[in-house]
Amino acid sequence: MTGGFADRARAAEAALRDLFAPTPLQRNDWLSDRHGADVWLKREDLTPVRSYKLRGAFNAMRGLAGDRPVGAASAGNHAQGVAWMCRRLDRPGTIFMPVTTPGQKVDKTRAFGGGRVTIRLVGDTFDDCLAAAQDWCAEAGAAFLSPFDDDAVIEGQATVAVELLEQMPDLGAADLMVLPVGGGGLSAGMRALLRAEGRLPEMRLVEPAGGASLAAALAAGGPVTLDRLDTFVDGAAVARVGARPFAALADVDPAHVAAVPEDRVCITLQELLNVEGIVLEPAGALSVDALRDLDVAGRRVVCVTTGGNFDFERLPDVKERAMRFAGLKKYLVVRMPQRPGALRDFLDLLGPSDDIARFEYLKKSTRNFGSVLLGIETDDPANFPALTGRMDAKGFGWRDITHVADLAELVI
Repeated sequence: MTGGFADRARAAEAALRDLFAPTPLQRNDWLSDRHGADVWLKREDLTPVRSYKLRGAFNAMRGLAGDRPVGAASAGNHAQGVAWMCRRLDRPGTIFMPVTTPGQKVDKTRAFGGGRVTIRLVGDTFDDCLAAAQDWCAEAGAAFLSPFDDDAVIEGQATVAVELLEQMPDLGAADLMVLPVGGGGLSAGMRALLRAEGRLPEMRLVEPAGGASLAAALAAGGPVTLDRLDTFVDGAAVARVGARPFAALADVDPAHVAAVPEDRVCITLQELLNVEGIVLEPAGALSVDALRDLDVAGRRVVCVTTGGNFDFERLPDVKERAMRFAGLKKYLVVRMPQRPGALRDFLDLLGPSDDIARFEYLKKSTRNFGSVLLGIETDDPANFPALTGRMDAKGFGWRDITHVADLAELVI
C-alpha cells in the first residue's frame, strides 16, 4: 500500500469496519473523582477478541496473497487475533504460546480459530516461543506474523489512535494519554499516527516493573534483552522491545516511561472488577494503575485498556498479591515455645481484626522451641506493628518473610 503512515493507518481503520465497530471511549466517573481529573478509558478490551491485538493481526494478514499458511508467537492476545483472522480468511495457522500462558487464553485461541489453527506450547516465556515460531515458519514456508515487530502490525495498532481522533475531536496538547508497553507496537503506532496528524498529546508509557524493556532500551540506545523477566503481566512481559517499535520510540523522554509494580496492578484489577464491573487482564490495567503515580489533577486523561482476557482461576493469586502489596497480609516465621498453652498465649495476642489464614509447623529448632509459619490477614496495615509489638513483649521471636523473595518462594 502506498502513501504515508497516516494514510495507511486510516485505510486500515476503514477496512476494519467490515469486521467490528470502533471500541468505545468512555468517561469513568469513579476514576475521575478519585484522581480529581477527567479520566476516559479507550476500551480495547471490548474488541471481538477482547484486546487490541486483533487490529495488527488483521492488517498484516489482509496483505498476504493466496492461501499461504501463517505462524505466530504470542502470550495470548496476538494469538487470539491471528486465530480469529485465520477462521475468517479460511487460512491455516500454527500458533506458538508459552507453556505458562493462562489456560483461558489457550482455550479462547483454539475456539477463535474454529479448527483452522494448531497450537503449540513451547518454553516459559514469549521469547522462547518466538524463536520456535520463527524456526517453524522458515521450515514450513509459512508467513511469520510478529505480534509487534512488523510495519503492517504497527500500522494496524495505530487504528486505535484514528478512532480516538474521531471520538474526541478536540484532543489537544494539553491532554495526557497513558499507554501500556510490551513489545512496543501499540505505543509506536499510536504515537506515529498522532504525530503525523499534528495531534500528538503528552504521553506516558507504562511497563511492568519486572519487564521494563523499553526503559532498558532507551538507557542503552537500542533494544537489549533483560536478564530477568517477571511474567505475571503476561500481555506486556517482553524481555526485549521490538526493533521497529523502538525506532519510532527512540526519542521518548525516559522520564515519561513509568514502571509499575506487578502486585500493585492486582489492587487495580480488583478495584475495577468490584467497583466498576470492568474485567481487565494485568496488562490491560497498566495504564489505569499508573494514574496513582501521575499528577493528573484537573487534566483530561485518556487511558488505553488494552485487554480483558483474564483467567478467573488467577483470582486467588491476584487477591494474595494485592493484600501483600497493601500491607494487609503478612507471613511470619514465629519461634513458638514447645509447652502446653503456648499457642493459646499467642492467639490471645491477636487483635480483633487479625485473622490466621495459614498455620504450619516448620520444624523444631531446639527441644524447647519450634518454628511456625503464620499467614495473617487484617483490615489495616497499622495492625501489624501493634501485633508484633505485643509479640516482642511476650517473648515470641519472629521474622517477617513476606517480601523475602527466595525464602517466601520456598515456604509460601
